[in-house]
Amino acid sequence: MLKSFEGMNKASLATGQRALIAWYRENQRSLPWREAPNPYAVWLCEIIMQQTRIEQGLKYWNKFINTWADVHALAKAPLDDVLRAWQGLGYYSRARNLHRAAQTIAFERDGQFPVTAVEWREMPGVGAYTAAAIASICHNESIAAVDGNVLRVVSRYLDIQEPIDRPIGRNQVDAFASEWIRAEDAGTHNQAVMELGALVCKPKSPHCSDCPLEPTCLSAQPAAAGTPVPPIKQGKTKVKTLKMIFNVVTNGTHVWMRERPATGIWGGLWEFPSQEFQLNTAQPEYPPPEASLIPDSVLGRRLWGEPFEHILSHRRFRCQFVVWHIKGEPSVTQGKWMPWKEAESKARPRAIDRCWERLEKSCLTLNNR
Repeated sequence: MLKSFEGMNKASLATGQRALIAWYRENQRSLPWREAPNPYAVWLCEIIMQQTRIEQGLKYWNKFINTWADVHALAKAPLDDVLRAWQGLGYYSRARNLHRAAQTIAFERDGQFPVTAVEWREMPGVGAYTAAAIASICHNESIAAVDGNVLRVVSRYLDIQEPIDRPIGRNQVDAFASEWIRAEDAGTHNQAVMELGALVCKPKSPHCSDCPLEPTCLSAQPAAAGTPVPPIKQGKTKVKTLKMIFNVVTNGTHVWMRERPATGIWGGLWEFPSQEFQLNTAQPEYPPPEASLIPDSVLGRRLWGEPFEHILSHRRFRCQFVVWHIKGEPSVTQGKWMPWKEAESKARPRAIDRCWERLEKSCLTLNNR
């Protein structure tokens, strides 16, 4: 038995478990995928809700369900349509993997969804947590689903004083969660722990007086002076700040767009050719993104709009649009020279999309000069 279990006995665990399930049945939020759980609805939910607040994610879940009612419809959809529907959620590799998994299920498995967590792990974009959540909720597989909410609840419940973002702490959470699971209603138990973390055992200002686990929670007991309240984390990598230049190459009616590589930030999305620079690194002032991209007949170059910040999980960009007004069309080997209307239909990074309407209107007027 792990060190963190020492303050618990089986009677306390059973009492807390029963109280948790009773609390969940009375307080759970009414969410559409809970009404009659099916693999497609739950899978969509779990992929969309990663790194996303439920309030925001619900809008996207409804959008996907209303647009692609089943896995066959999603599998047949063009990837660009899926990426466009995903705009604003970030982490676009999730959307690409969602589409790949839909095609695997629809075309290679004849529409049959995986059943066990092991089978779900074979699907693109499905990790240990997602596989466990779907298998337990849809098929009651007795397997613990450990997400951020569960990490927080369990680390506080056991008063784990080791970092949960390192194996020494995470292993304790995983071991306890596996032992704690109720085999007869594993899906309900997993959802109850996650719901408790979302509604009561919050990252800041937890509502301990409303918590069904409070009587047996080790963190709720008097602690020694200076003892931190879990979860404890060793810390994240410092966010890196970079300068990002978006080069808008246009003759007024057409614009140059480039599809980003499938891997990396904004994978598979369309952008104006961009350049990244270190903030304090000397570089030519707003150089052409490619030597061959800007023809000799450049009619003008100007900064468009004010610089703005765009923040990702691990990077902070200070962005600036530079409009290159050209005559004719550029000689290019990558991307596509297209009408603004076609460019408007492409899935784009939020950093570009936030300014799109005003930028397009501004550039279309160049044709009248």
